Amino acid sequence: MHSVIIIDDEPWAIRGIRNAFQWEKYGFEITGQFTSVHKALAFIDETCPDLVFTDIRMPEVSGLDLMRITKEKGLDVEFVVVSGFAEFAYAQEALRYGALDYCLKPLDIEMADPLIEKLALHFAKKRSMRNHLILEALTSGDKSELNRLTPFFEHSSGDYFRVIILYANSDHKAHQDFTFFDRRHTLKVEFGSRKTLYILKGGHSSDWKDEWHRSVFTEAGFPIKAVGISSMATNYDQIAKLIKEADLAASHIFVHEENGIFEYEPKLTVVKPLADGIASMMQENRFDEMADLVERLVLFYKQHQLGMGEVVYIWNQLVSVLVGTYYEELRDMELDFLNYSELKERFENFESLCSFLHDIVRYIKQLNSQPVHEGDINAHFNQMVKYIDNHYQTKLYLKDLSVKFFINQVYCCQLFKKNLGKTFSEYVTELRIKKACELLKHTEFSIEEVATKVGFVDYYYFNKVFKKQCGVTPAKFRKS
Repeated sequence: MHSVIIIDDEPWAIRGIRNAFQWEKYGFEITGQFTSVHKALAFIDETCPDLVFTDIRMPEVSGLDLMRITKEKGLDVEFVVVSGFAEFAYAQEALRYGALDYCLKPLDIEMADPLIEKLALHFAKKRSMRNHLILEALTSGDKSELNRLTPFFEHSSGDYFRVIILYANSDHKAHQDFTFFDRRHTLKVEFGSRKTLYILKGGHSSDWKDEWHRSVFTEAGFPIKAVGISSMATNYDQIAKLIKEADLAASHIFVHEENGIFEYEPKLTVVKPLADGIASMMQENRFDEMADLVERLVLFYKQHQLGMGEVVYIWNQLVSVLVGTYYEELRDMELDFLNYSELKERFENFESLCSFLHDIVRYIKQLNSQPVHEGDINAHFNQMVKYIDNHYQTKLYLKDLSVKFFINQVYCCQLFKKNLGKTFSEYVTELRIKKACELLKHTEFSIEEVATKVGFVDYYYFNKVFKKQCGVTPAKFRKS
């Protein structure tokens, strides 16, 4: 909720402003009402509210003076000026000082809803930009920029940090303020409409995880998809590592497809012998055994409660062995080393990933023994590409498309490289980023809205991919 205070030397005017708007509906909460500007200024100094409604002409200190003093102190407070004087000079002066709007009193009730909607949109865009900048500073380790954006990390020497990431189901939003965490010791950053990061600072009771569990499922008010909890660190410089741990833990759902709260717990020692065994089978051409083992990977991961870190490990180990042993045969198969975000973007779940690996093994075994009707396959492939061009904003997985257009997904990989000169993932990503650039140039959609409209569910991942493709972040691209 955005905090609001109202300042006017006439109590009736305060009541009028308070009753004119549907504050809660639009995400606002009145936290103070003042007839004394001096008391209001002290309150602003202490709490730094998001929005101030103020009269212009008041005894001792005017509304314009209040705005000037607040700005000089560097406080991030927005103003709406309300005045009984319908003179253009007052409005011009208020806007020059940075007021969001200028209204005459008594307020016109018909203008109340459009004004509160305008304010809600302004704060939504402001919050989105702030989140974006904080995320960049957190992941880049730019502490000076971070301190400029938030006082959260000031005087934190000796504190420990922990990161929690919450995913909501697709039809709900994950932006929730939980009463269990003290706001002074919690930094909330929205990754997108359905993903929120919480950085916890300081001490908590030994049973804090049980309390957090209860808090999430009793206070959230919407279906939780997954919650990831990082390990603990005593150094600010490890925040980026904690974010990755929490995201890996939350990605547990990719493997097990069960909602829940998951702690980061690396178990590479469990999966390493399995990867070594598959590598030996590959080098000895024991394809049937390898195919059988790949088929049992899903069950193995569930039995041992392995997570996304182990998925990344097994994928990259097998890619290394496959490409190293059969480079010529597999060079068009989109067998690249991938991180966890890229794997989640490419495969719907772990079962789908294993199915792809299984098809690769079968392909190697049956190489040159399967008849290929090239004309039919190319016709189906062209239909697939046309479908992708028209549905880039939806979830696209190679496995599903190969079934829809009657082409083995291994041959799909070959056809993309042969006919388009790029892999399936490269084609889809370039198409989405191209569309994103058009929206950033020609529309007023927020960056988060642009990401959703071009098919990126994860706002944070969209920013990384956009910067990799274009060399700048979406925000800097739009600004330029």
